[in-house]
Amino acid sequence: MNSNNLLDLLQTGLRVSLGATTSLVETLGDSQKREESLSQLRLEFSQRVTEWAEKGAITEQEARSFIEQMWRQQSTPGRSSATETPIDISVTPPTTAASPNAQLELEELTAQIAAIRTELEKLRNSDSDS
Repeated sequence: MNSNNLLDLLQTGLRVSLGATTSLVETLGDSQKREESLSQLRLEFSQRVTEWAEKGAITEQEARSFIEQMWRQQSTPGRSSATETPIDISVTPPTTAASPNAQLELEELTAQIAAIRTELEKLRNSDSDS
């Protein structure tokens, strides 16, 4: 098997997984959308796989942009944690309204990421002082 084909297969699998997960989260928040999704799944599974792969590609690109933004902020010399601005993770607006519960979870996760980042910076500073 060609390594490019294997990489393409793995990337498509990742995108399908990301897209399916994104669709599941969107569907759980809306009962009407849940019924629509179930009927669509019964009609054409391969069409849904293609749709999930596309959603996964978009989600993957958003994640890459987010990580690249974090790397750029960390590689900027002379910045202290007290002067850092919060990371804007909303690369593109969501296509559907998220449930209030999902929004709260996202805010909590964002706060956890910020706390982890602060802790990492403290560890780096303590290592460089030693």
